[in-house]
Amino acid sequence: AKVIYPPTIYPVYHKNIPIRILNTFNPTARGTYISKERVQDDSKAIIKGISSINDTCLITVQGLGMVGVIGVNYRIFKTLAKNGISVFMVSQASSENNTTFAVRNADADLAVKVLDEEFALERAQGDMSDTVAEKDLATVAIVGENMKRTPGIAGKLFGTLGSAGISVIACAQGASETNISFVIKLKYLRKALNSIHDSFFLSQYKVLNLFIAGVGTVGGNLLEQIRIQQPKLMQQNGLKLNVVGIANSKHAIFCREGLNLETCIDELKKNGQESSPEHLKEEILKMNIFNSVFVDCTANQAVSDLYEELLNNNVSVVAANKIAASSSYDNYMKLKETARHRGIKFLFETNVGAGLPIINTMNDLINSGDHILKLEAVLSGTLNYIFNTLSADIPFSKAIQMAKEEGYSEPDPRIDLSGKDVIRKLVILAREAGYKVEQEDVKRNLFIPECYFEGSLDDFWRNIQGLDAQFEEKRQQLEAEDKRFRFVAKMENGACEVGLQEVDAHHPFYELEGSNNIIMISTERYHEYPMIIKGYGAGADVTAAGVFADIISIANIR
Repeated sequence: AKVIYPPTIYPVYHKNIPIRILNTFNPTARGTYISKERVQDDSKAIIKGISSINDTCLITVQGLGMVGVIGVNYRIFKTLAKNGISVFMVSQASSENNTTFAVRNADADLAVKVLDEEFALERAQGDMSDTVAEKDLATVAIVGENMKRTPGIAGKLFGTLGSAGISVIACAQGASETNISFVIKLKYLRKALNSIHDSFFLSQYKVLNLFIAGVGTVGGNLLEQIRIQQPKLMQQNGLKLNVVGIANSKHAIFCREGLNLETCIDELKKNGQESSPEHLKEEILKMNIFNSVFVDCTANQAVSDLYEELLNNNVSVVAANKIAASSSYDNYMKLKETARHRGIKFLFETNVGAGLPIINTMNDLINSGDHILKLEAVLSGTLNYIFNTLSADIPFSKAIQMAKEEGYSEPDPRIDLSGKDVIRKLVILAREAGYKVEQEDVKRNLFIPECYFEGSLDDFWRNIQGLDAQFEEKRQQLEAEDKRFRFVAKMENGACEVGLQEVDAHHPFYELEGSNNIIMISTERYHEYPMIIKGYGAGADVTAAGVFADIISIANIR
C-alpha cells in the first residue's frame, strides 16, 4: 500500500515523532513501534525481520582492464543515474575485476545498453567484456539490531540456504552489521524465506515437510504413529511434522499447509489426482518446499529411481524400500555421496531388521574406529515365522499363507522364499560394513526348487502344496534331534552366502521365536564375544516405527 516507505517516513523522522503501526484485521494487538530512541528489547531473536524484492536483475560489468583503474565505478553509476536507473544493491569482489549491482527487471535492457556504450572503447580494446544481465532473480535481506557484533550470523544464514539447496548469486553487508542482503533465483524465494524463518527460530516450531509414498500397511501405520505422536513432539521438542503429500500406486494428494492425518487416506481414495512416480517427483520439486523429506514405504523400483534427483534437489530420503540400497554398488555409493555432498540424509535403517537398530549400530562401530569382520544373521522375519509355525497340524504351504495374512511376507511371498529378500539385506549390511558387494556375489543355498518360482503367483499357490510332505518329513526328523530350521545369512571378510541351516539347542539362533530377527556382529573389538541384536524383524507397526525413527533423526532433536 506504500504507507510505510521513505517518502511518508521523512516528515516524522525529521521531527522525531514516533510511529505506531497497527494491524487492520487485529487493531487491539500491540503492533509495531518505531522511534528514534532505542527501546529495551528483551527478545532473544537475533534478527527482527526478513524482507524481499521479487523483481531483481543482476547487472555485471567485468574485465581485467578494471583492476587498479580509478573512476570505473564512478562512470558506471553516473551513467545509470543519467538514465534514471535506480540501483538497490551493490556487490564487488576485492579483485576489482567486476562490479555487480541489482536493478529492476524493467531497467535491465536499458542498463546493459548504456553501459556497453559507456565502455565501448574498453570493450573494443579487450580490456572489458560485454555487460551481462541475469534476470528472474530475487533479493532477500535479514535485518536486526541484535546482529551487531554477534559472530556466526552470516555463517548460519548461508548454511541454512545451502541446506535448502539454494545458491547465493551475490551478497552485500553494510558496516553497520544490521543488514545482510543477498540475491537468489526467483523460483527459490518462498523456500528461502521459509528456511530462514525456521532457522532463526522466529517460527514456534522446527518443521519437517514429509512426502509419503505408499500408504498401505507400513505407510498407513506410519501416518497413524505421526498423528498420535505429533502433539508431544510439538510440545516437548518444538518439532512439527507436516505431511504435505501422500501417494499410492495410482493417486496422490498434496497440500503445502499440511494434510489432515485423520482423513487424508480417505481423501486420497475419493479425490486423489492421477499420479505416477514421475508425476510424484515433479509435484515435489514444483512445491519447492524447505526441509523436505521423501519417505518411501513402497517396494517399487520406479519409486526408488526417484531418489537421485530428489537428493540433488536437497530433499532428504527415508526408505523402507530395499531396492536402491541393494542395487548396483555404484548407484548405492552415488546416492550416499550425493546426500553427503548436499548436506542432507539418505536413511534406510528399516531395510534390514525392520525397527531393529542394526545399521545405525554398525555405523557407530565403524565411525568409532572398529572394523567389522563377520556377520551372521537371521534376517527374514517371514521365513523365521514360517519355520516356527510348521507343525503336525500346519503344513508348509499353510504356514506360507499365514505369513502373508499376518503381513509378514512381501505381497509376492516368492521374494522371501527365494531368498532374494535376505540377499538384498545381506548385501546392504556388507556394504555398510565397508565391503564392495553385489547381489550376484552372494552364494545361494536355496531350499525350494527353482521351478516353483516360474509362472504366475496363482501357479505358485496351486503348486506349493506339493512340498508339504517333504517338509513334514524334515520337520519330524529335526524335532527328534531337538534341532530347528533357520535361514541364515553370513558375511565374512566380504564373502557372502545365504542358506537353510539346522541349529541345535546350544546355538544363539535356536530360541528365535515368531518373526524375530537376530544378528551377531564380530569386530576387532567384539571378537571373542560377538555383539548380538535381537527382536521383532517384521510387521507393519515396527517397520513404521523404524521409518519414524529415521525421520526424527533428520530433525536432529534430543
